[in-house]
Amino acid sequence: MFRNRRTTLRRSRLCASALGLLILAAVAGSGTGAAAAATTRASLTGAAVAVESLGIAGTSWVADERTGRLRVFADAAVSDPDLTRLRQTTGRFTGAATLTRLDGRLRTLVSGGDGIYTAGRRCSAGVNVQSGSTYYFITAGHCTDGAATWYTGSALTTAIGPTTATSFPGDDFGVVRYTNSAVPHPGTIGTVDITGTATAYVGQAVCHRGATTGVHCGRVTAVNATVNYGSGDVVYGLIQTNICAEPGDSGGPLYAGDKVIGILSGGSGNCTSGGTTYYQPIQEALTAYGLSVY
Repeated sequence: MFRNRRTTLRRSRLCASALGLLILAAVAGSGTGAAAAATTRASLTGAAVAVESLGIAGTSWVADERTGRLRVFADAAVSDPDLTRLRQTTGRFTGAATLTRLDGRLRTLVSGGDGIYTAGRRCSAGVNVQSGSTYYFITAGHCTDGAATWYTGSALTTAIGPTTATSFPGDDFGVVRYTNSAVPHPGTIGTVDITGTATAYVGQAVCHRGATTGVHCGRVTAVNATVNYGSGDVVYGLIQTNICAEPGDSGGPLYAGDKVIGILSGGSGNCTSGGTTYYQPIQEALTAYGLSVY
């Protein structure tokens, strides 16, 4: 039914356009007065393009709606020479970009343990969905990429079903079909009955549920973020939060009340010292494959 999609170039072009629109809105609507007025759409777009062109793994960037500036983040694995390159690049766009060092390393959060399993990896199921009378779950695309069949445990004895679609990089979502009638698939996230979806906004109170760390809550800190995980794996249009996560949480859901918002792509830090996490908006995956929550 579904086809895999590896659409980095197309997504890059589309997200450059989307970033331009977001930047324009940030500049127009920012409450910083003269600072926002002095920051042009061209300089912000130029800063984003310049940062991406460096191709430095462990970086992310997003237009800050409050200040009208491009916020660039570098994780702990970024070398001193690359950090210097980032400083020089953002420094060319005076007043348009800021650079912040992140604790920990940005990575997709795959590991072994409880959750959903395939050969050599573990992730978290995101949210159960359906198309007609056929049931699926959505998880992260970097989890399903190259994975044929998913199981309920690390021994790989009880099958859930096959991967039917993957979109990664560019996007980060995958779809798995339930084919084992003995595996339940309620329309819930933990004890929360999911009734629909919602679009993230800055400041929104949200929670994440993952197989490794359970439920943690926080707030959306940015939208339309870009993350470079390395090895050519760049993902666009992500939701940024201050919620922590750890390996094995990848694919787990971000939700507000009874509405699902996104699927965990990756992040930095941990749930001891805190962290930053990024989520694929759920609506894109549902629209791409004609799916709905229930």
